Amino acid sequence: MVHEGDSLKIDSFPGGPFQENGYLVECLATGALAVIDPGHTAPEIVAAIGGRAARVEAIYLTHGHLDHVEGLPVVRESIDAPIHLHPADRFLYEGAVEQARAFGLPSPGPMPPIDAELNPGTPVPLGDTSFEVRFAPGHAPGHVIFHHTGDGVALVGDVIFHRSIGRTDLPGGSMQELMESIRREVLSLPDDTRLFTGHGPPTTVGGERMGNPFLISQARGGAGEFA
Repeated sequence: MVHEGDSLKIDSFPGGPFQENGYLVECLATGALAVIDPGHTAPEIVAAIGGRAARVEAIYLTHGHLDHVEGLPVVRESIDAPIHLHPADRFLYEGAVEQARAFGLPSPGPMPPIDAELNPGTPVPLGDTSFEVRFAPGHAPGHVIFHHTGDGVALVGDVIFHRSIGRTDLPGGSMQELMESIRREVLSLPDDTRLFTGHGPPTTVGGERMGNPFLISQARGGAGEFA
């Protein structure tokens, strides 16, 4: 468990060739569950859910890269919950088998269909609470962030990491878009907002504002390309 606040409990499941973090999020008031970015450790997430499969309300994806979606066939074997993805990343999701081949990794198998589109600005529910969906392209064209105002947390996928940022050399990536997304959708959050990343440990907005080498020029008032 990496977080238990007033409204949410968030458990992280890191692993696989890319050490991707999959997440299981629980609404504390109702026991409703959501799976976010089920990758290589999907079997561990399913085991943690156990007999609570009926409580899983949704599967939310920050983006469509292989390491964040490869566990969906495993999850869907026992959990019948709708899969939500931004439409701009559908081509990546539908090309998961080709992504695996490009990295020399085993095929994840046929991917289940996407059930619902994520629309930035439209909250997505979990029990009696909800996440704000913030559009943050750059690492992937349809990347989103799930922000929970009440608990002061955000699941940011591969937009930003502890002292680093997402890569932009994959199909649909853009350094300019990524830096704009970080300024607009991450640095606009309160400094004490905890960021649960797609790889590595959690961090905070303030910690990254002052300590991330890609963002230090922003904190010091610089106006460089990566400010």
